[in-house]
Amino acid sequence: MPGKIVESEDIGMEDDLDTSLEDYKPSKKQKKGKKSKDEKKPKKKKGTVEGQPDETDTPPPKKKKRASVEEPPASETTSNGDAVRGSSAKKHKSKSVNGTPLMKDLPHSSEESGSDSGHETEPKPKKTGKAVVNGVSTKKLKRQASSSPEQGASVLTPSHSSEESSIDSEKEAEELTPEQKAGAFSNFRISKETIQLLQARGVTYLFDIQVKTFDFVFDGNDVVGQARTGTGKTFSFAIPLIEKLQSSPEERKRGRPPKVLVLVPTRELALQVSRDFKDITKKLSVACFYGGSPYNPQLDNIRNGIDILVGTPGRIKDHLQNNKLDLSKLVHVVLDEVDQMLDMGFAEQVEEILSAAYRKDSENNPQTLLFSATCPHWVYAVAKKYMRPEYNHVDLIGQKTKKTATTVEHLAIMCHWTKRASVIGDVIQVYSGSHGRTIVFCETKREVDELTHNESIKQVAQPLHGDIAQKQRELTLKGFRNGSFEVLVATNVAARGLDIPEVDLVIQCSPPKDVDSYIHRSGRTGRAGRTGVCICFYQHKEEQMLRYVEYKAGITFKRVSVPTAHEIIQASSKDALRFLDSVPPAAIEYFRSAAEKLVEERGAVEALAAALAHISGAKSIEQRSLLSCDAGFVTMVLTCSIEMHTMSYAWRGLKEQLGEDIDSKITRLTFVKGKTGVCFDVPEENVKEILEKWQDSRRWQLCVATELPELEEAPSRDHGSRFGGRSSFGRGRGGRNDRSRGGRNDRSRGGRNNRGRGGRNDRREGQKRNFDQAFNY
Repeated sequence: MPGKIVESEDIGMEDDLDTSLEDYKPSKKQKKGKKSKDEKKPKKKKGTVEGQPDETDTPPPKKKKRASVEEPPASETTSNGDAVRGSSAKKHKSKSVNGTPLMKDLPHSSEESGSDSGHETEPKPKKTGKAVVNGVSTKKLKRQASSSPEQGASVLTPSHSSEESSIDSEKEAEELTPEQKAGAFSNFRISKETIQLLQARGVTYLFDIQVKTFDFVFDGNDVVGQARTGTGKTFSFAIPLIEKLQSSPEERKRGRPPKVLVLVPTRELALQVSRDFKDITKKLSVACFYGGSPYNPQLDNIRNGIDILVGTPGRIKDHLQNNKLDLSKLVHVVLDEVDQMLDMGFAEQVEEILSAAYRKDSENNPQTLLFSATCPHWVYAVAKKYMRPEYNHVDLIGQKTKKTATTVEHLAIMCHWTKRASVIGDVIQVYSGSHGRTIVFCETKREVDELTHNESIKQVAQPLHGDIAQKQRELTLKGFRNGSFEVLVATNVAARGLDIPEVDLVIQCSPPKDVDSYIHRSGRTGRAGRTGVCICFYQHKEEQMLRYVEYKAGITFKRVSVPTAHEIIQASSKDALRFLDSVPPAAIEYFRSAAEKLVEERGAVEALAAALAHISGAKSIEQRSLLSCDAGFVTMVLTCSIEMHTMSYAWRGLKEQLGEDIDSKITRLTFVKGKTGVCFDVPEENVKEILEKWQDSRRWQLCVATELPELEEAPSRDHGSRFGGRSSFGRGRGGRNDRSRGGRNDRSRGGRNNRGRGGRNDRREGQKRNFDQAFNY
């Protein structure tokens, strides 16, 4: 039975100090050894608990010991695990459990604000019969008060006065955001040890998804959780499960079977989830089983006993088939990235694994937790059919249009695939720099290998895909996480769950085949409240695919051009200056004489400019078209004071000043948005000649584009027809497109792709239907 909780209004810290001083101000009678009336009959304070001594400054009679006032612990819980929270600094409410006062409402409590206050916790004083205030004996306070020259002067503790502490505490409370207040550790049943481990990980409060799911998971309810990438879904089930297991009185015997099973789709995610569990518990045994790793260490874990098992379906299925692993005692089952776990060939393995712990219509089935950033409707169908009827659905995305992380900026660059490799290096330089971290996603393993060794990427790049040995994959991820290299080129093995908050830029070499992949890939940046940039390359023929991603993900791509020469120089200069700042002063002295000689020969500006160019690795800056990424072309913009209805009007304006032969030098003439201008490409060697001939007028103005203007979009087409079965495009491109879209595409979408979209998906649907076999045992 939990101890009886008595809530009472206590006296503030300021009153305690004043009372202590008054009690220790010696009167004449006290000096002579005579006791005052107050000392003979100490007044009982308001809010005391029956059976407990009063907090008075006179020595207690006989066996009664004086209670001490000390810094609060990180978290106080009642005997039934319920957290006890303090009140404000002005009006303290103390709760007592089993007769022991819990004074969480003292000022400067790091737990009250959800972060470390910067002061070390005072050690608990020994019970010597002397009253203690903030770790200082009242006897010492008495000496400080008696030595004060002014009557009634305030007494300062070694850190602050209690009044200043109350004011500071109020200011800290006011500075907290609503999210931090809602996620304060004191609001949840989290032990002191776990809070300390969370703070060591840099977690000072729970995120929204963690706040919404904590009580459901802790109380044993089934949960389907959906939240955007980078919002802390792993800790939303890890923290309450750890607290639940650690509060259990069961003895952890050798060879015990696991109580928690967490299934994840990739080896990298398995390692990360197990690391998250290990970081916030020192009492429980956490094991990680995945393919490509040795069997013997895993068998040793099974023999020693496991509390929490994280793994991929393939390896866990192997241990089950070899009768090495017992899952019959499972109490909690988590499917992380549930949409992928029940798809892409995992469904049959998941069925066999869950059949060891689940029984159809049984009330003793394990608690089931499903988490992902993308949950199609069939996931909810599985949840409703096989989870408990009273399962909880926590959806932080819901019907909101935007499905991606809100802190990510989405950009799109049109570039032919043959020029993509040479452009990516400049994109990384401008948007991430030499010191930032970038993940580049490719569709195939061959593309990953080729791009990793591309000379355009000046930063150190490493590959990551399924054909790389598991040990090397682990070393690669560890190096990228530690900052040993700056660019990770990967397939979809790095698309889900990897939590590396320092990633500044994500590049997708082409629009992915499904929108969920784009959402998860873009979620590798902008994590934990940081901002990030996701850039998607596309070709002209992939324009409709890009629009489909916009439509389904609820985002709008900002169409940008490849970095201009000016932007590349600016970014390279910033990086070079940062390299100069990192040079230690002692090393500069060795080069001082050489620098002086160089300045004399070339001049200070030219010498420094050459040094910066060498540091940044810029040997030559290649001019590229902003429209097509073609090297050797310059993009120009012709603006008009009126709206142009046809392109021939722009041609007429150009030929009036530049002659009839200008049409042989201009390519890719395109309307600017609003049709108040056009932009086009010109060979680099013809730019000077054109600018010399051209004279601006009231109607026409011509200039070199420093950035790509917003272009007039082609009429939007029906997204459903493009990505469904049949194509019903307009006839803007005439017979070729009618034939290709109506013939080849009808055949491909209706035949091969209907087999791919319909057949493959029908097969997936079959896997989902087969999922109920896991409950037929």
